[in-house]
Amino acid sequence: MIRTDIDLDRKGKQQGFLRVPYSHNLGGWANVMIPMTVVAHGAGPTVLVLGGNHGDEYQGQVALMKLARSISQEQVQGRLILIPSLNFPAALASTRLSPIDGMNLNRAFPGDSEGSVTSQIAHYLTHELFPISDAVIDIHSGGRSMEFVPCSHMHVVSDRLQRQAMLDAMLAWNTDFCFLYTDIAGSGLLPVEAESQGKTVLTTELGGGEAIPARVHRIAHDGLVNVLKHLGVLQGTVQTRASLGLEPTILTQALEAKNYLLAPESGIFEICVELGSKVSVDEPLARIHYLERPDREPALIVSPKEGYLLCMRTACKTQQGDCIAVIAEAVSVDSLR
Repeated sequence: MIRTDIDLDRKGKQQGFLRVPYSHNLGGWANVMIPMTVVAHGAGPTVLVLGGNHGDEYQGQVALMKLARSISQEQVQGRLILIPSLNFPAALASTRLSPIDGMNLNRAFPGDSEGSVTSQIAHYLTHELFPISDAVIDIHSGGRSMEFVPCSHMHVVSDRLQRQAMLDAMLAWNTDFCFLYTDIAGSGLLPVEAESQGKTVLTTELGGGEAIPARVHRIAHDGLVNVLKHLGVLQGTVQTRASLGLEPTILTQALEAKNYLLAPESGIFEICVELGSKVSVDEPLARIHYLERPDREPALIVSPKEGYLLCMRTACKTQQGDCIAVIAEAVSVDSLR
């Protein structure tokens, strides 16, 4: 039921909208209009780049808006599809979930063509955009709840050729850390659907919060452009960490539930080590203080593994069961291959 005024098969640069049917109290024939830019020129791959899967994650949205304005068709070899704010209702509301239907777009795949707005968006990607794409890039950050060391990341897929292509693309973002992750919060992920269709899928966690440093915006923009050059859809020289005078990236993984630390009680969260620090087993990581009982000793959270503090909670007010930290273990690139 989603329509667009963009001809996906036409050469040149087009800017338009995905139009999602949506009726509300003051609009019986309304649409949610999701901005999309398509640039096609010459022969080459089709790359789909998405920001705003969660509306409170701004790094990808800013990077894609800048790229959509600046890119010319002469720079492209193949086809580049850019959707800066995929979950557009959530982006307008600065929320993780859609304010229209309360759904998490990153838990909505493969979607439903006759479902709610979020389900329709997921269905359109699953059946229209993923099949025509060679690579899918889904740019995330920690939003308002989590702060990450800026990193590109990926799932460890079983197909070796697909895994190698994803590894090479992940490394091309040139972040200090790269991250192999699993999901502990349900099914229906966008990357999993694209991976199941055999696509080269790359995701990120580029910091978090609403006060985004200029350095992180540069990582988002420059890394994305370098990956697009690596994939062959943008012309230009691919930079490596060595060519930039940087040390090799630190490859990490968090593939077990125990890598993801959850608050044992509600209270005020205090982190005890710096983000990105190397930690040892049983090293104190954080404390939970009790607002109602300041006389009580805080709950102490220790590291279950040796690794790096790759992610921490940003909101100090914490509920029992909230994720408060992620410990990622160092692994070798050869082991992933």
